[in-house]
Amino acid sequence: MRSPADKLRSSLPKVPKKMPSVSRRQQYSATTKRALVDVATELFTEQGYAATSLDAIVAGARVTKGALYHHFSGKQAVFEAVFEGIEADASKRIRKALKKSSDPWDKALIGLRAFLDIVQDPSYQRIVIQEGPAVLGYERFREQEERSSFGLIQEMVKLVLEGSSYDLSEEMLETFSRIFFGALSAAGESVSTASDPKYAVAQVETAMSFILAGLRSLAESGVELPDPEDLLPE
Repeated sequence: MRSPADKLRSSLPKVPKKMPSVSRRQQYSATTKRALVDVATELFTEQGYAATSLDAIVAGARVTKGALYHHFSGKQAVFEAVFEGIEADASKRIRKALKKSSDPWDKALIGLRAFLDIVQDPSYQRIVIQEGPAVLGYERFREQEERSSFGLIQEMVKLVLEGSSYDLSEEMLETFSRIFFGALSAAGESVSTASDPKYAVAQVETAMSFILAGLRSLAESGVELPDPEDLLPE
């Protein structure tokens, strides 16, 4: 005869020993999406956005067009996924490089060199720099960059300036970040269109390193940053 405890245990629902975290269908779906993005990245890099068709993308990924539309609303949505992936990878590479030093000024130079290495990548040049603004539209392009590249620049600028003798407001930190971000964006574009990219990289690194060295010298010499209010007309 079973005890009350045994009867209670037998009435409880059985729990599987191990619940699968991802179903086979979910795995297949993720694999399909990854294949589409990988093929699209290659085609957009080689042929450009306008010359790349959805038919070419699904053929390269060996899936149906219906499978593509399950994940994306159209070619622009595919491009946006490719753009996001490249930007995310670039941020990851820069963050990894920044771990090589704890000194904020060294980090700034390391981050600059990592960025200049990235802008020489054909996919970054074609998809992010050359075609991103036109395909996504200016507002959407800037929104994407704000979430990746600009956020990273903000962190680096904040580290450098907070490591100096300056006590800056959030507004001034934002202003410095936008100036450096604009400079790096222009530098990336100049490298991507240069006839001699390696020499263009050397020029950019020389100019930016000189600017950073000057800022560091001013900070370490105790030179104070002017108050913006003093520059306002009376």
